[in-house]
Amino acid sequence: MKRRLLILCVLAVAAGTAARGADALFDFEVLQFRAKALAVQPYQEPKSRVPDWLRQLSYDEYRLIQFDARLSWWRAEELPFQLQFFHPGGSASRTVQISEVVNKVARPIAFSPKFYDYDTVKRGWRVPADLGFAGFKVLHPVNQPGRWDEVVSFLGASYFRALGRDQHYGLSARGLALNPGEPAGEEFPVFEEFWIERPLIGGTSVTLYALLNSPSVTGAYRFVLTPGVDTVMRVRAAVYFRHNPQVPGLAPLTSMFAHGENTGWSRSDFRPEVHDSDGLLIETGAGEWVWRPLDNPKTLRVLSFSDSSPRGYGLMQRDRDFEHYGDLEACYHQRPSAWVEPVGRWGPGAVRLMELPTADEFSDNIVAFWTPAQLPPAGEPVEFEYNLHWLGKPGLRPPGGFVTSTRTAAVPGRPELRRFVIEFAGAYLNSQPEDPAIEAILTLGAGGQQAGRTVVQKNRFSGAWRVVFEIKSNPGDAPVELRCFLRKGQHVLTETWSYLWNP
Repeated sequence: MKRRLLILCVLAVAAGTAARGADALFDFEVLQFRAKALAVQPYQEPKSRVPDWLRQLSYDEYRLIQFDARLSWWRAEELPFQLQFFHPGGSASRTVQISEVVNKVARPIAFSPKFYDYDTVKRGWRVPADLGFAGFKVLHPVNQPGRWDEVVSFLGASYFRALGRDQHYGLSARGLALNPGEPAGEEFPVFEEFWIERPLIGGTSVTLYALLNSPSVTGAYRFVLTPGVDTVMRVRAAVYFRHNPQVPGLAPLTSMFAHGENTGWSRSDFRPEVHDSDGLLIETGAGEWVWRPLDNPKTLRVLSFSDSSPRGYGLMQRDRDFEHYGDLEACYHQRPSAWVEPVGRWGPGAVRLMELPTADEFSDNIVAFWTPAQLPPAGEPVEFEYNLHWLGKPGLRPPGGFVTSTRTAAVPGRPELRRFVIEFAGAYLNSQPEDPAIEAILTLGAGGQQAGRTVVQKNRFSGAWRVVFEIKSNPGDAPVELRCFLRKGQHVLTETWSYLWNP
């Protein structure tokens, strides 16, 4: 009884402190007007309220600060969603304002040290009462009734990530990417303030809002989160540029690829594959499906897939076989895929893929995003909307055949050659017996030279179809762009495999 009374008192103090501020009417239009007004003002870097001793915490020390689950926001009201708040410290030392919206009235949620357990850190801290939060997470039962699972978290810059049933955190999404891979350096816009609508009793969705700000841009964002077997976020954004970037990245996804089947087993790692995503999947505006296996290149590599109003793109974790990873802790076979499904027509532009070299699994080195061919005049917003799907197994696949593996190997005695082995599978393909009418359409980019014929054969053990070919390196070892798909007569049977080979 005393413990419950303490919990209610802490929540009442936090709510009361917030209520003393002026109540403000709030909706997306109000937020968009605020973003537009902010864009005509010079950018001002927010002053940090986080003391140095919190900033200097190591990763392990920071993780010892635990939110008291008994004080989860909305727990006492027994609502279908709960909130918990990240404490500032370590690398998460930028604070944000978080407000609750009830009947279109926004009230700030006040920080309180009583939300947290500091005992395990074993320091005589005096935490400022007005410190603020670093971010937040939303909880909802998705795996079993009565168990509160983390389904989305917002922490750092404009990063966020989400989960569906039986998934483990992997790749992240962002509100916006500015100039990724450009020589002058990337700018990282920040979600400075959040508003979260109180969910309805029995509701299946929760609505979040965020204000984006950085030296080059402001923006208003709305997220409608619907957790489930696959969690879906409906994202609406209005972005105002103070000055146009070289490369604006809309709906960006960020992931990690250390090594996989196409790069070969790392001699220093017991695990055959280590990655949060293994390929970029695109459904073009014309309806073509393109699969691009990811790579860990030796130097920065930026690839562009021009299109008009794509139907979707995403970074996928297509390989779901535990034995291909062998990691009982990281559970790479349960990392979600993320699929961006545009709402309306996005017009001409390109899906860009940026791959950076990485020596470990702790640094994200993959970025995929949409960049429009042209931005509107200064003062006019870039408005876009999309559904962001966080997918588990089997995940999204094209209606026809799809690539299940990409492998490359040296050719003994022929150092100038490289052998490629690609396998396609699918309901129709797997049901077909050996058929000479099924052929591989292989295209080599500028300077590419094929050595010998292309072999297409049925894999009698798995039911898939295997394509094997060898190519010669270009003079000067220039990269070669490769494309391949299966066809029977005039009928395209599979997605298009796309690959850049660096000799």
